[in-house]
Amino acid sequence: SFQPEVGFETEFNVESQGRNFLHQWKVTEVVPPKKITYDWRYGNYPGDSFVTFEIFEEENHARLRLTCVGIENFPGDVPEFTRESCTEGWNYFLKKRLVEYLGNKG
Repeated sequence: SFQPEVGFETEFNVESQGRNFLHQWKVTEVVPPKKITYDWRYGNYPGDSFVTFEIFEEENHARLRLTCVGIENFPGDVPEFTRESCTEGWNYFLKKRLVEYLGNKG
């Protein structure tokens, strides 16, 4: 589950290459309906980052900006923590999964 409320916490596991990545999120800022930021950690790895989603109204559509800071805090010897891997993951999430989700809502 997910609630856009400061202090809300959730976690879920993602397996990759036989390793588990326990995603732990804690919402740290909410500006409805424009912005949400959360602390993003992995339960079995050191480091943390902050992810912010911002929505901007434009003429006849909305623009979504995703900002992720702190990736350098994660172990450098784990392939899933490279900038390229993270970019690939966000592109998959935003350009495929989110588009599919929103398509099912219309």
